[in-house]
Amino acid sequence: MHDVIVVGGGPAGNLAARELARRDYDVLVLEDHRTPGQPQHCTGLITDETISMSGVRPDILNTLYGAEVIFPNGKSLEIRSDNPKGKIVDRIDLDIRMAEAAMNAGAQYSFLDKYKSHSVESSVLVESTTGTYRAKAIVGADGVGSAVAMSLGDNRAKEYVRGIQADIRYTLDDQSIFKLFIGNNVAPGFFGWAIPCGDMTRIGLCTTWAANPPSEYLSDLLIKMGVEDRIIRVFSGKIPIGGRPITYGDRCLLAGDAAGFVKPVSGGGLYPAFTANKHLIKTLSTGLDSDSLNSRDLIEYEKAWKGEMGRELDHAYSLRKRYRNLSDMDFNKIYDYAKKNNLQEVLADIDIDHPGSVLKKILYKPSAVLFAIPLLLRSIR
Repeated sequence: MHDVIVVGGGPAGNLAARELARRDYDVLVLEDHRTPGQPQHCTGLITDETISMSGVRPDILNTLYGAEVIFPNGKSLEIRSDNPKGKIVDRIDLDIRMAEAAMNAGAQYSFLDKYKSHSVESSVLVESTTGTYRAKAIVGADGVGSAVAMSLGDNRAKEYVRGIQADIRYTLDDQSIFKLFIGNNVAPGFFGWAIPCGDMTRIGLCTTWAANPPSEYLSDLLIKMGVEDRIIRVFSGKIPIGGRPITYGDRCLLAGDAAGFVKPVSGGGLYPAFTANKHLIKTLSTGLDSDSLNSRDLIEYEKAWKGEMGRELDHAYSLRKRYRNLSDMDFNKIYDYAKKNNLQEVLADIDIDHPGSVLKKILYKPSAVLFAIPLLLRSIR
């Protein structure tokens, strides 16, 4: 019998498997693809802090120092810093290296092995496409469509957005910043991006679930940029926003997208997933050592991660709900205000993993608060 079965060989599952194996627990990872990192969904834009938390050093495609925000009226606002704001990493390479690190620590991997269901009695009995496994506990790290998460009941995220992006044979003139497109005609309820990766550019967007298929908006954006005939590959997926109602159960914990650990404003999931991992390891280790693995013991995991990042995620989701209701006219007013008050200097200090500190600086300006009131009133519907 295994100590832990981890369902999913993505970043969250790989990190959990590695840290558990390092503590000499018997860990088995079920991965339904042939190799980790397939299929790719993420843009690969993460910070040095997130890379450090991964425990590996993936291939770096580019370093970014800011962004050019393009508004519905066609005007743009350039935000640039002297300090790096993020790295573009090869996400497939990141996943593979993290899986290799887990294997080197002693975790076992079963590829092309899809989780089907599990039952809980004195242990966990897991049914997969290749057989039956038994373990003391299970970690659901099986992504946005997590079957493990749904085994805990009606455990859907508050909201889902649909995303699509394409790698394009096209070189952006400025390789140090990426383009950010906002507006309801470009990416309703979210935003679009063009990320420089040398002689290739990654162009994509996300939309609310109620909008037309994101492929339609991406096609329009590629045509607008004149690169519709330079597509190398296209990949798509969905993102859980707003968290799931519960992240634990009897002999069961959730991680990563399966737990709904996604930043509501940007859609990024690696930083919150890695942040929560230490709480998962501590709670699960305590439970395994004392054979205390029922839900009233494992609730400590949810208490711990909420204590560290729950309030920040909740505040970010409140911002997201307001953003979702802004019109293109509102976005253009934001441009006018930002330009008039030279907010580029303040925004240049933003940390994409911790954006709240910069938002507080903006809101401490009395004029910013007065300006924001009508937009906030409009967004509360």
